[in-house]
Amino acid sequence: MSGGATPDDPRLDRLVSQRLAGPRAGSAEQVVGHLLGIQAQDERGFRLAVRSRTEGLLAADVDRGLTERRALVVTWLQRGTLHLVRSEDYWWLHPLTAPRAVAGNNRSLDQLGVDRRLVERGVDVMLSSIAGGGPQTRHQLRDRLDRAGVPTAGQALIHLVATASLRGLVVRGPMVDGEQAYVSVADWLGPPPPPVDRPDALARLARRYLVGHGPASDRDLAKWAGITLGDARLGLRALDDEVVRVPSGWALATTTPATGPFPPPRLLGAFDPLLHGWVSREPFVGGDVGVVTSNGIFRPVALAHGRVVATWTLPGGTVTIKPLEPLAGAVRAGLEADAAEVLAYLGLDPRPPVMG
Repeated sequence: MSGGATPDDPRLDRLVSQRLAGPRAGSAEQVVGHLLGIQAQDERGFRLAVRSRTEGLLAADVDRGLTERRALVVTWLQRGTLHLVRSEDYWWLHPLTAPRAVAGNNRSLDQLGVDRRLVERGVDVMLSSIAGGGPQTRHQLRDRLDRAGVPTAGQALIHLVATASLRGLVVRGPMVDGEQAYVSVADWLGPPPPPVDRPDALARLARRYLVGHGPASDRDLAKWAGITLGDARLGLRALDDEVVRVPSGWALATTTPATGPFPPPRLLGAFDPLLHGWVSREPFVGGDVGVVTSNGIFRPVALAHGRVVATWTLPGGTVTIKPLEPLAGAVRAGLEADAAEVLAYLGLDPRPPVMG
């Protein structure tokens, strides 16, 4: 791939829609609202997704959005995976996307030997624990469930918590002793707004998806949101003259095609939205070599000239970069500078990166 975008190349437009090129956002809430949802099973990863799209923030600013402002929550939504979303978007996203994950979660509990009776007991125990003791960490919930005779070994605990979350009873909210705790939806977020009917919710989903991911196709929307292709098409059709057809799918009619160079080299966290916003990662990743593991883990990557050029890790607080191809001196220098920003953002001691 060349270092510049061609007219039929969606990369620069998508980087702009992702807030990885052009003006950066001013807050964690702006980033999350713009992207609609950030995959969040990797807690450092979702904080780094905010970093790479803002300036002047710290990871602690994300935590304040979760804890003090109650503006952000984490729960099971799109594709049956944990997502960081704005609290105001939770109310319509949850009934639209969460129910598709219920059957799979129930099967997992059955396979783990947690029968329906134990599931119901477990949900009751978790709710009473939160009602009586306030926000509860995973370890606190495990202790309560163990004492109640509800299995928590292996993946049983996470599927029990997912059950309560998929039912709209709990979400991950504030930080407690460095860990995100579970809270009651009703107590933490207050009374729900008027419900959004399904056709309007699909249209809202399509519009908001294109804001943060356009240009994109109906298949891209279906894959990202974990909805059927038919529902994705219904959502897009409902937008009527709000969207225009482009070579790589659909874009909002108000979107100005991106121009100019690709952004400077930047380090992206694990599960960054750029890696799973569309059916194909090929425009950014090529053959996926070394980027996604066999068990579906999206590694932290380095972006330069509009494509992934390296992976990186943070062992012992040192940014260690593993190039996937020879890197020019300017790219290396850019990644080294961004590595220093990563450490500052995470509140870690400054130290030079290791370049493999």
